[in-house]
Amino acid sequence: MENPAITNHEIHPLIAQRWSPRAFDSKLVEPEKLAQLFEAARWASSCFNDQPWAFIVATKDDTVNYQKMLDCLVPFNASWAQVAPVLGLVIAQKNFKHNDKPNAWGEYDAGQAAATLVLQATALDLVAHQMGGFDADKAIATFNIPETAKPIAAIAIGYAGEPSNLPAELQERETAPRSRNPLSSIVFTGEWGNSATFI
Repeated sequence: MENPAITNHEIHPLIAQRWSPRAFDSKLVEPEKLAQLFEAARWASSCFNDQPWAFIVATKDDTVNYQKMLDCLVPFNASWAQVAPVLGLVIAQKNFKHNDKPNAWGEYDAGQAAATLVLQATALDLVAHQMGGFDADKAIATFNIPETAKPIAAIAIGYAGEPSNLPAELQERETAPRSRNPLSSIVFTGEWGNSATFI
């Protein structure tokens, strides 16, 4: 299933096609495609080129680590993500590598790496759903994440599935039209709240 964005201005088809479904097919993702996703993430931009991101990934054929990853999700997310063939965590390093000082932009940069990964997934006819609904403390303990790093999101990756395979309460959400706040509410000039004229 596809659910492209209906935009007010033309954008690249890759961005318009990207979305976050909950319906996944159980088909495994080919290792070469997985490698491409993380290669794309590797080339994201970052402050001082510090590259403060890391990923912990579990594929469904690695049953032990996959279950450990699934157990870190909140029950609602686990209810649909358990079909996805790949689950992962997005990690941000807390300090800069070159001086060990706090990196105020580390989470922002890790988010850019995740966004780049998701766009690469779209280009490969995969889908990805990023999640805030996970237990960070459990993830830290389960995967031995050091104190110098912070898990900031979970992610499910795979091929799109059929909405009819979702629990009934999620099917309507899956097929609903996508929406975004108007540009006038997020792009300002001169001062906060003064909408830019070019939008």
